[in-house]
Amino acid sequence: MEVLEKNRLDIVRENIAKGMDYAKYRDLVSQLAKTGKTTGTEQSEAMINYTKLGDKRMARWDKTFKVPVDIEQKIRSLDTKLVFLALTESWCGDAAASLPIINKIAETSPNISLKVVLRDENLDLMDAFLTNGARSIPKVIVLDKANNEIVGEWGPRPSIATQMVEDCKREHGKLTDEFKQELQMWYNKNKGQNILEDVLELLALE
Repeated sequence: MEVLEKNRLDIVRENIAKGMDYAKYRDLVSQLAKTGKTTGTEQSEAMINYTKLGDKRMARWDKTFKVPVDIEQKIRSLDTKLVFLALTESWCGDAAASLPIINKIAETSPNISLKVVLRDENLDLMDAFLTNGARSIPKVIVLDKANNEIVGEWGPRPSIATQMVEDCKREHGKLTDEFKQELQMWYNKNKGQNILEDVLELLALE
């Protein structure tokens, strides 16, 4: 177990070193959307359209989401230097709804930095942080820089959305097209609050 944990730590540190900051990731997604391309191994029309949609959604969340003042103060009280390492792809709908919120949380504290890497280019990292055996994204890994240890992970969805997905799979055996629309409506209605709550709990600030 100790060897496995050390390997995970080494992989996380390597990926942090080569990760993009959020601004660079947003530039990448916007450029891909404009040129009709996508990240990842599948350059299909569907994935390209998801990238275009994700770019629009992220632009909206980048502009509209604000961390409430009382929660800002909690996040700023952090005295440990942390790195959020996010695994994603430009076509991922859950990532488009989540990463702008994660970025705003990171921007709130000088002690939090956010790095972004692409899943399909970094499967060693992805395979060290599977969700129920699946390469689900987004996945955010939290590294405590001072103590050189992984202190938590989040994703691929906020806790309420995760329960919604489990309920849908239990009832229908899969995620239906109707449910996928319902999930996006939930993200819009929730306005990032559940993600914020989850991250606060992860950082022991709740």
